[in-house]
Amino acid sequence: MPDMSASASLAVAQLVPLAKEVDENKVTPGVLGFIVFAVMALAVWGLMKSMNRHMGKVSFEETPPKDDAAPGAAKTSQG
Repeated sequence: MPDMSASASLAVAQLVPLAKEVDENKVTPGVLGFIVFAVMALAVWGLMKSMNRHMGKVSFEETPPKDDAAPGAAKTSQG
């Protein structure tokens, strides 16, 4: 089995000159960055639409408790 550290160091040695060619003032996210951003924006939009649909199904009115006792009457324990 070949030595992996030798091939890794060779790859790094070839990539270092390429990294020095990049102008740090002109680096942009490019097409891949736009695609990732657009996919995330569509996912958030879909989640918000789904949440809005589910929140529309929720009933926020409380139903009064069904007790046999009259309202305001204190319950007494019989023992």
